[in-house]
Amino acid sequence: QVKLVESGGGSVQSGGSLRISCTASAPTIEYTYIRYSMGWFRHHPGREREGLAAIGRDGSTVYADSVKGRFVISRDVAKATLYLQMNGLKPEDTATYYCAARGEPPKTLDARLYKKWGQGTQVTVSS
Repeated sequence: QVKLVESGGGSVQSGGSLRISCTASAPTIEYTYIRYSMGWFRHHPGREREGLAAIGRDGSTVYADSVKGRFVISRDVAKATLYLQMNGLKPEDTATYYCAARGEPPKTLDARLYKKWGQGTQVTVSS
């Protein structure tokens, strides 16, 4: 069973940067999840979960308009770790951030298509 654990959340002032990580642990055969589409999502209380960035097996990426140019998704397969570098943070970026693994292509920002989820990490941006 794949387990995803996020880390690196915290508090930062508006305009600052933060990098969050997601480390996967699984039996070898289930590393398929890590090699295929993975993504970052966030949830604001009272709103639907928002897809932010996703990365495919070939390393190609897709971003939501709300974070394009500010956030960068990357992956270290050898370390089974997914990253989200967040720059130019704004108070409206405050949310709980989740990583997810889809286990198959293609990459997508549709949360309904992801099978494995981490427990989330809180990011708070103060003005």
